[in-house]
Amino acid sequence: MDDLIYFTMQVKFLKFIVEKLVGKSATPIIDLLFDKKDVNEFIIAKKLGLTINQTRNILYHLSDSGLVSFIRKKDKKKGWYIYFWTLNLYQSLSFLEQNLKKELEALEMQLKGRKEKRFYVCKTCSIEVSEETALLNDFVCPECEEVYSLAESPEIIRQLEKSISKIKKEIELVSTERKIEEKKLQKKKIGKINRIEKKRTKEKLKKRIADKKEKIRQEKKVKRAAKKISSRKKIKSK
Repeated sequence: MDDLIYFTMQVKFLKFIVEKLVGKSATPIIDLLFDKKDVNEFIIAKKLGLTINQTRNILYHLSDSGLVSFIRKKDKKKGWYIYFWTLNLYQSLSFLEQNLKKELEALEMQLKGRKEKRFYVCKTCSIEVSEETALLNDFVCPECEEVYSLAESPEIIRQLEKSISKIKKEIELVSTERKIEEKKLQKKKIGKINRIEKKRTKEKLKKRIADKKEKIRQEKKVKRAAKKISSRKKIKSK
């Protein structure tokens, strides 16, 4: 997949998450955080045209769902803390995938209900009810006393099937991207472990060399001491 198309899709999905969680007005925050690390919150606020408190409220909301993380540093001159934010791409895609799956499950339940049950509608009030509700009301609308008509479900079923097909494709795309990010994280994790192991090996080797040098130093010290004792004994014997 072309990198530009790949990143465009990711940005699109991430903006969709932010819109669902916070609102459409907050979606530009993705453009400021995507593919960047430790972005100063004052820069984010300035580019969004929001106050620092409004910006923090958005970021805290996203942080509660694990979509962003932060580090904080103390301003030496002013004495307060400044937060630097990073987008958690893998967690964001996982969050979106889970929500799409929940939405898919709800639509599939609706579709099953439409295929297995009958519904009735009051044409005057444009209100649809289940067969159980219609039966309780003796098939008469309690609002206008119009007799219920059997609802036509084929068009609704087609729309539900269309929505289900669309969400399944979105889940497949998001899942693919999440797996790619998961591999990247795993690679970074392995790289970090290898660096730690390399550092430990280097430190152990350094310690062995130091211990060996210390052992040689001690042995020389003992030899020198023995030599001095031997020299004293020769002088006394004379």
